[in-house]
Amino acid sequence: MLLTYVDESHSRGLYFLAALLCPDAEANSLAEALDEVVLTAGDDFGGIRAETELHGYDIFQGKNAWERLASKPRARIGIYNNALQAIADHDVKIIVSGVDLARLKRRYGSGHDHPHSIVLTHLLERVDEYAVRHDERALIIADECDGQEQYRRELRHYRTFGTWGYKARKITTVVDTMHFASSEASRLLQAADLVAFLYHRIQSGADTDARAKRANERLWARVEHKVVHQRTWWP
Repeated sequence: MLLTYVDESHSRGLYFLAALLCPDAEANSLAEALDEVVLTAGDDFGGIRAETELHGYDIFQGKNAWERLASKPRARIGIYNNALQAIADHDVKIIVSGVDLARLKRRYGSGHDHPHSIVLTHLLERVDEYAVRHDERALIIADECDGQEQYRRELRHYRTFGTWGYKARKITTVVDTMHFASSEASRLLQAADLVAFLYHRIQSGADTDARAKRANERLWARVEHKVVHQRTWWP
């Protein structure tokens, strides 16, 4: 069983979802490894609780639970690196899907489906494609968000009638319903968030400083070999 953890990262220009496909036998080990990243950060810098969330934006910006490291960018980059390395050390795969929001609005107007729905559809197609190739089943666990019941209904529709678009397919490997959980309580959702946030930051060009760009690229290199699909739709 592929435990498939999904989280989003978006801005005015781009909307991304990342899926972390984790074999069930790897889940506890990865969660423990991410726990260890937080525990080590607490030992090294103090004041960071064991249950502190590994949240991409907060670590990057030194906000909320990571505010005490606001003046220590190298420390924050090191923690982000350690978390990504923990992901890379496990037998997981990554799928990232996105859409350009300005082009979506120009082509379809404001009455089109919410970007989350669009990108989630593309993501489910690629998860299903991967699971079929590897004779697996996938259980979807997504970060809590608005519209959860709608996304469950859409998944039921895709299993019965198939998705839409030029790569439309019937979803056959996703089991049960779509489950939603708080990322605060799930290290594996946090792992998906770390991937989504960093990918979005690189693709959006949020950092213009050359040193920051190089730091982002070095971080991404930790998990890049785990990516089995990445695509941004430019309508």
